[in-house]
Amino acid sequence: MDEAQRMALGSIAVGLLVLGLKAAAYLLTGSVALYSDAAESVVNVAAAVAAFLAVRLSAAPPDRNHPYGHHKAEYVSAVVEGALIIIAAVAILREAWGAFQNPREVDLTPLGVGANVAASAINGIWCWMLFRSGRRLRSPALLADGRHLLSDVVSSAGVLAGLGAVALTGIGWLDPAIACLVALNVLWSGMGLVRSSVGGLMDEAAPTATIERIKSTIARNADGAIEAHDVRTRLAGRLTFVDFHLVVAGDMKVSAAHDICDRIEGALRDDDADTVVTIHVEPDHKAKHAGIVVI
Repeated sequence: MDEAQRMALGSIAVGLLVLGLKAAAYLLTGSVALYSDAAESVVNVAAAVAAFLAVRLSAAPPDRNHPYGHHKAEYVSAVVEGALIIIAAVAILREAWGAFQNPREVDLTPLGVGANVAASAINGIWCWMLFRSGRRLRSPALLADGRHLLSDVVSSAGVLAGLGAVALTGIGWLDPAIACLVALNVLWSGMGLVRSSVGGLMDEAAPTATIERIKSTIARNADGAIEAHDVRTRLAGRLTFVDFHLVVAGDMKVSAAHDICDRIEGALRDDDADTVVTIHVEPDHKAKHAGIVVI
């Protein structure tokens, strides 16, 4: 089991612990705002399970049906997680509306509030760890899980602040109002997660800075070629796929052109080991004179 899978499995354990604490906070206080916080934690657990399955699947080697590997499974997980977040937001709004129609008494016991504070602290620490590992491993599933938990931490802080206002003012309708605000924040987070994940499923290009680095590396290591053009990139999980056309002299031997390709591929992988390179070699009469000038 690699690091990404261990982190994803850890998210399930953390999610269950946090869910238990937040459910206890709701049961001890009867607060619909704390219910909204606990409802989001149910989604956290489901999303963590989806992330673990996706990370595990993405680590599988290429096979006959998936010759490019299974890395996009992480994007599917992130889309599923975003959809679950949206469902949670709708459930919270439904509960908040019920509380508006039938106000209930809230008992802000120190034990109940303390359980929620402890749960939020655990979420905050784990969120930081997910972001750190997700960026280093370039795992969309771990980063999606981290963004989800960050939204949960922000929501919990708002809930606690709002419940403090309820305790100070005695205004009961503030409780479901806070739950509505939490739901809107959760909804925005889920929509953003779905939007960013769909970009990966649609073969979104690498960031501009990455593309410029790739072009620079090609230019420095293509000695013997004439130019490179039609450079394209796409992301699939931690992998960056790069393909381009390399123009060489029409009378160059195949072995010489192959050596140039090997040199470029090696340099690109030295820059990033998770780069998959495809080069189409073509003769000089195909040159566009608008591509990468070989240094």
